[in-house]
Amino acid sequence: MQILSIKRALLSVTDKTNLLELASFLEQQGVEIVSTGGTQKLLTSKGIKVTSITEVTNFPEILNGRVKTLHPNVHAGILADKDNPEHVQTIKNFNLDFFDLICVNLYNFKEAIKNSLELKEAVEKIDIGGPTLLRAGAKNFHSVCVLPDPQFYADFKQELIQHNGITLTFRLKMATETFKLTSNYDKMIADYFELQS
Repeated sequence: MQILSIKRALLSVTDKTNLLELASFLEQQGVEIVSTGGTQKLLTSKGIKVTSITEVTNFPEILNGRVKTLHPNVHAGILADKDNPEHVQTIKNFNLDFFDLICVNLYNFKEAIKNSLELKEAVEKIDIGGPTLLRAGAKNFHSVCVLPDPQFYADFKQELIQHNGITLTFRLKMATETFKLTSNYDKMIADYFELQS
């Protein structure tokens, strides 16, 4: 699809820069916002209507937050190809909903290294759900827009206003930026582990 309508968004960010402005904008556009943990708390405290991720998964966040978005009810809605009738039917059959926007950024592992945390503590700052969400959204850029960093929020809003949706060109650009980011993130972790061995 050339122009993607944004009806449902997943917001789960460590870096909260300009998050409230983005969420308020999405709310004004009639977008359903689904969120997790600290992001959800911040948004609801500012009066923004948010659907908790646990309402989507019907399962609580567990293992100190290690498992919260790793669930078929989340990833089916991200990975479904909206141009594929079989995918669309599967989403309907399981009473799921599509996601149109994945706005996620990652735990700050660089900061953990800088603070010289013990290895056991440092690994808790390795993001698993975030890269999984980002990579799923980036893979499915034909049907989803991914926003991996606050620096892209303004351009996203301009796209939505100008085109009444998000262009395929912008979605591909965001997918490219996402894979660059997750690649660099994994390299940073691998480099750190190598130093510990």
